[in-house]
Amino acid sequence: MPFLVNDQPPSATREKLANEIGQVPWSYLAPHAATGSLFYVDPTLALEDVGVAISSNETDRVQHWLKSGDLVKIEAIHAAQWDDGKTGFEALVVLPFVLCRPV
Repeated sequence: MPFLVNDQPPSATREKLANEIGQVPWSYLAPHAATGSLFYVDPTLALEDVGVAISSNETDRVQHWLKSGDLVKIEAIHAAQWDDGKTGFEALVVLPFVLCRPV
């Protein structure tokens, strides 16, 4: 069975990350967008699956999502649409990144 950098099997890491997904306002995410560490995750992907791929350094998988647009680094042009604070998000912190999507 493959183990992650943190010595946990992928299923245990996935379960742990799934339990850490939370609902947050844009005001929580905005500072992460400003530092370039905020990523949008397409609704077709589970946040915890993306988190496992990042935490276990699955570079090919992450690169595929980046190329397909299923994982997108939030830039200022994206962030501007949420500055009104009306949109809520589900988010997951996978240091040094924060994964999110509007709900």
